[in-house]
Amino acid sequence: MMKVTFLGHSGFLTETDDMYLLFDYYKGELPEMDPDKKMCVFVSHAHYDHYGKEIFRLREKFGEIRYILSSDISAPQEEDILSVRPNENVETLGLQIRTLRSNDEGVAFLVKDKDRTIYHAGDLNWWHWEGEPEEYNKMMRRSYQSEVNKLQKEKIDVAFVPVDPRLGEQYCWGLDCFMKRTDTKRVFPMHFWGTYDIFDRLMLEKCTKEYQDRIVRIEREGQPFLLEE
Repeated sequence: MMKVTFLGHSGFLTETDDMYLLFDYYKGELPEMDPDKKMCVFVSHAHYDHYGKEIFRLREKFGEIRYILSSDISAPQEEDILSVRPNENVETLGLQIRTLRSNDEGVAFLVKDKDRTIYHAGDLNWWHWEGEPEEYNKMMRRSYQSEVNKLQKEKIDVAFVPVDPRLGEQYCWGLDCFMKRTDTKRVFPMHFWGTYDIFDRLMLEKCTKEYQDRIVRIEREGQPFLLEE
C-alpha cells in the first residue's frame, strides 16, 4: 500500500511503510507524519511554484532526511543535500534516483524504492505556446519526446505529469504523449493552477480514451489517496 497526498499545484507527498517522498512542495498543509520514518525531499527546479525554503525546517522533525535538489537551486553544501544535474544516477537512503533533462528548468525525477517506481516531471512538458515561433514549439516537442522515450522500458507505478490550462487546446499533449509511450499504472495530472475542472476536460478528450481509468482525479488540496499495489 502507498499513500499519496496532493498538497497543491505540483506538490505531492508519497508515503510507504518506512519512508516519505516529498516532491516540489511550496504550499499547502502537510499531513501528520511519523518522525521515525525516513524523508526524502525532491525539488525539480528553483521556480517559486516548485520550491520553498520552508522545506529545510523538516530537519527539525526527521532524524533521517535527504534533500535532492536540482543544480539550479542555490543551497548551502550540507551532508544531507544532494545537488543533481540532468542525466545523473544517484543512490540515497535505499532509493535509486535517475534524472531527466527538463525542457524548461531543472530536472525530472525517476525514483525506484524497492519494487516501486515513481516519476515526477517537474516542468518537463510538451510546452506548445500559441504565438511562439514555429521553430520554438518544434524544439519543445522534440526535446520532450526525446526525454519521454528514455522511459519506455520502465514500469512506472505512479507518475505526476503537467496539464497546464494556460496552453489552451494543447494542455494535454504532454500527458497524452507520456501515457502512450510509457507503461504507467496511475497518473496524477498536476500544474493545473487550481483549475479542477480540467479533470472533466480530460475525460472528454478522445486522445485519453485508452487510459482514462489510470488518471487519478484530484478535487482539493490536501486530498489523500490510498493506492493498492
